[in-house]
Amino acid sequence: MIHCGYIGLGNIGKPMCSNLVAGASEQGLSVSVYDVVAEPVAEMVALGARAADSPESIAKNCSLIGICVRHDADVDQLLYGDDTRPGMLACAAPGTVLAIHSTVTRDSIRRWAVDAAQCDIHIVDAPISGGASGAADGSLCIMAGGEPDAVARCQPMFACTSKQVVYAGDVGNATVVKLANNLMNYAAFSAISEGTALLRAAGVELQALYDVGAANGVVSPMMKQFIDGRDGVRAACSDDDMRSIFGPFANLAEKDLDHALLLAQQLALNLPQTEVVRRHIEAVFMARPIAAG
Repeated sequence: MIHCGYIGLGNIGKPMCSNLVAGASEQGLSVSVYDVVAEPVAEMVALGARAADSPESIAKNCSLIGICVRHDADVDQLLYGDDTRPGMLACAAPGTVLAIHSTVTRDSIRRWAVDAAQCDIHIVDAPISGGASGAADGSLCIMAGGEPDAVARCQPMFACTSKQVVYAGDVGNATVVKLANNLMNYAAFSAISEGTALLRAAGVELQALYDVGAANGVVSPMMKQFIDGRDGVRAACSDDDMRSIFGPFANLAEKDLDHALLLAQQLALNLPQTEVVRRHIEAVFMARPIAAG
């Protein structure tokens, strides 16, 4: 039995963990969970997981750990601790594998991997694609970067939470793939937002665009899901409601685009279209008109 830990039970992490717990016995895993919020931990315990009282407890007792938190700073705090706690790197046994599912910077994932290696701990770069719905139905795609043996050790956990694992090579490479995937996705959201706006202004039914886009592959299911969901909510909500519902997603989009643009700057690469998408992505999520210029 492999003792597996999971930290971060938010919008993506909780459904991922639910599938992990459901498939654990078949993969030879036992699962312990931790989150700063008690309610989702209790939900996982009801499904068969064990509750841990701290990230350090997970680190001490689990040889395979998935981490799904929001920002680089959240992972930093988990790994290094603070004045009140030692951090997971100080507590984990040699040979422990940490799979970081968060969308972070390449600099951070590489730094964590170097520091972890000094403790004989392995970092696997494991961002995901598929969103909350993919997390719920176990159809995620996991991009994996790191030492082949460490990635292989993650397979029992990945098998419970995803339908496909794409190995990208060295640690950090999977994050580059994830950032590229996300910048294209947000560009697609921007494109369908402007395309449907053009049809509305001209008095043309949107279904014509959807039908053509489905026939030629220009409109993906995710693009249509985004625009239908956004516009459906916009029709029934105030500005404050939109900000409450879509604001967190816009903030994540800005974070991911900032990470991509930072990496491009480090590589002396110009991404002009991504810069435009970054400037306007909040308005796209909020269904607000974009000023000219």
